[in-house]
Amino acid sequence: MDKLRQPIVVFVGHIDHGKTSLLDKVRGSAITAGEAGGITQAISCSCVSLDVIKDICGELLKALKMEFTIPGLLFVDTPGHAAFNNIRKRGGNLADIAVLVIDINDGVKPQTLECIKILKEYKTPFIIALNKIDLISGWQDKEGALLQVINDQPDSVKGILEKKLYEVVGKLSEEEFDSDRFDRVDDFSKRIAIVPVSAKTGAGLPELLMVLTGLAQKFLEDNLKSESKEAKGTIMEVKEETGFGKTMDVIIYDGSLKKGDTIVVGSLGEPIVTKVRGLFEPVFKRGQKCKFKSVNDVNAAIGVKILAPNVDDAVAGMPIVSCDEKDVEKVKKEISTEIESVVIHTESNGIIVKADSLGSLEALIILLKEKEIPIRKATIGNITKKDVAEAESMKEEDPLLSVVIGFNVALEGKDEKKVKIITNDVVYKLIEEYEKWKEEELKSQEGKELESLVRPCKLTIMSGYVFRQNNPAVVGVDVMEGVVKNNTPLMKEDGKEITTIKSMQLDQDNVEKAERGKKVAISLPNVTVGRQINEGDVLFSAIPEEDFRKLKELKKHLKKEEIKILKEIAVIMRKKNEMWGV
Repeated sequence: MDKLRQPIVVFVGHIDHGKTSLLDKVRGSAITAGEAGGITQAISCSCVSLDVIKDICGELLKALKMEFTIPGLLFVDTPGHAAFNNIRKRGGNLADIAVLVIDINDGVKPQTLECIKILKEYKTPFIIALNKIDLISGWQDKEGALLQVINDQPDSVKGILEKKLYEVVGKLSEEEFDSDRFDRVDDFSKRIAIVPVSAKTGAGLPELLMVLTGLAQKFLEDNLKSESKEAKGTIMEVKEETGFGKTMDVIIYDGSLKKGDTIVVGSLGEPIVTKVRGLFEPVFKRGQKCKFKSVNDVNAAIGVKILAPNVDDAVAGMPIVSCDEKDVEKVKKEISTEIESVVIHTESNGIIVKADSLGSLEALIILLKEKEIPIRKATIGNITKKDVAEAESMKEEDPLLSVVIGFNVALEGKDEKKVKIITNDVVYKLIEEYEKWKEEELKSQEGKELESLVRPCKLTIMSGYVFRQNNPAVVGVDVMEGVVKNNTPLMKEDGKEITTIKSMQLDQDNVEKAERGKKVAISLPNVTVGRQINEGDVLFSAIPEEDFRKLKELKKHLKKEEIKILKEIAVIMRKKNEMWGV
């Protein structure tokens, strides 16, 4: 029988829903305690052996009546600020299985949905850890198996737990996933298992590990056989280490790697060819921060720190492959092709997208495409003057696409406000902010377009308020409906255009416009009171046919009374031409 590697497990979910705390409970370390704000600052991973899992699960694993051949589980912790950040490999997600962590009291949040969409895109199997059950009002901490602990809770707590659980089931159903509490699932290949847990007390942790291990053994066995001798991996982080210089934290997901091996590393330019000078495995001890020990070789799946020269241009999320010297050019070509499949350079219209790593760029592209937001260019690195110039070139074509979106990157140089620049380290917030800006910009554009059109209005020439008969005629009018403005052409009820408002006065002050209910004096050239117009006449704005069509398109910005007058004007004009304004 082929020796199986550890399945790679990734914890994902909304910020602050307890991903790292839950992982800490699994590996018995206290990384969170030493980090700013309790949000993970560095990607780390840890192997949990099958013996440890059996120890935690007790009799639960035996109940599955399964022969376990997987050596354990490799847990990868992603930063709270990323959708999936660097958790990628060619053709999909680096993770064999994911744990989607949801705060039971908070429910499904935007970043939760974001994770679900990417899991769906990559076809990654997942289970749900419904965390923070200890914070349910009235919850009582008890020892024992989870189902018994739940059963022993007061009825009110059980009621809240069921209600919250089925709210999550409902949300997952909207995303076309069937789910239920783990003990009610009869076919784990068709239904997502939900395990209520508490990262604080450890309740539900054995059950979570049992479901994970059972699923990995039963459904992932074929995926866990090593496909090659050469190591294949993904860079999780590139950082400066005192005494070493630049090092790469890498997840090796296939094959084996040893000191002295030639490796090809993805970068933004030409792939880097270098040799492994040192390999360091992470070592976790309860209550201590991660340390590293030097090793001569490693086998998948494992997280390892690689020391190699000339890796200054290596970027997080990039692929890394070991190979014989004779295969270097072939591997370089394969890696370049892989990177090009994610990075977008196109002449078509769209926004500019920048991200800190290949993995986060890929996740961001997936979500932008899902929202049908067009992309002109998508690449890795900070926002440069060139990016701003490219976005600015879109202004004439479509001002709503004159935008640069940056995930977890900075703007180089000063922001000259030439284009809209949106940066954030949470993907859903980037998209949310872009859509909000687009909506406001659209309103502003439509508002400007509306200002240039002849607006619908209806007014009456008041009896006893003829101030001058002609050259120009000056009369007092009552604005019955709509808004009357200077330079508005006017027509009578027979549809004949007769004059244009030259100027207006309200209480002897010149005004540009007057709303419904206002009484103003208006100056009207080319008409004489007693001939073309008379006291008591009702006048309408003589809207050009093209303006009428545009007003119909923009009617969401019009008041109800204006829409009513538009209809009246259409009736008048269609007496002469049935197709007017259609």
